[in-house]
Amino acid sequence: MRISACQMISGTDPEQNVLEATNLIAASAESGAELVVLPEHFALLDKPERQLSIAETFEDGPIQETIRVAAARHHLWIVAGSIPIKSDDNRLCTNSSIVFDPSGNIVARYDRIHLFRFQNQNECYDERFHVQPGQQPVHFKITDWDGETLTVGLSLGYDLRFPELFRQLNQPDLIVLPATFTAMTGRAHWATLLAARAIENQCFVVTSAQGGQHECGRTTWGHSKIIDPWGSTLSELAQGKGIVIGNVDLAQLRAIRNTLPALTSRTLY
Repeated sequence: MRISACQMISGTDPEQNVLEATNLIAASAESGAELVVLPEHFALLDKPERQLSIAETFEDGPIQETIRVAAARHHLWIVAGSIPIKSDDNRLCTNSSIVFDPSGNIVARYDRIHLFRFQNQNECYDERFHVQPGQQPVHFKITDWDGETLTVGLSLGYDLRFPELFRQLNQPDLIVLPATFTAMTGRAHWATLLAARAIENQCFVVTSAQGGQHECGRTTWGHSKIIDPWGSTLSELAQGKGIVIGNVDLAQLRAIRNTLPALTSRTLY
């Protein structure tokens, strides 16, 4: 399966951001991608409370409709890296990764479970005041153009630090992780944690990130990449807007799992 990870530098204008996302989806389709992953907060990157201002009802709203149409037009799978969705508390929205199939149907939704908290001398974030956490891990099945079926596990950004979540994803063939990592934490931890998630779960990992200097003043780490089950980076984009293309080779995945059958020895405590 050919995959595209889209890297963006989303700003404060949702319409412009969504247009940029559709352009990257089109470029991915031209590159032969079957699955496209958009970054976390692709429609808006601004002060956290502004996510509430564009929050949509699930399965209804201009952001979801635009991505639905793009999936159907290009006949590919899209993981809409996160869209703010209204919750039952009008003070909070969920940070939701929504999956569209090649007909434009929604086939999966994952609400990020772990809420980001970070503070240093220059930055302070606490999503508890604006985001309602999810409750359940989510995976879905995808059939590629060759008729192979893959199990895909969903995750978002800050989830990367919690390996117990990934152990609950039904031994996925592929993990997708749209993200908005800060430059400071990304420089220190990003590559190590991504490689660990691929190695310990013996699966491919694709991450689609925000990567650059944003209008709101934030700097995000970027480094969108595709990683194989041995922990090796297949392709990567350090900074800026663009796409990262790579292939999920199930023969390689099976060979690694057969050579080193670690998953058959795992114990969940």
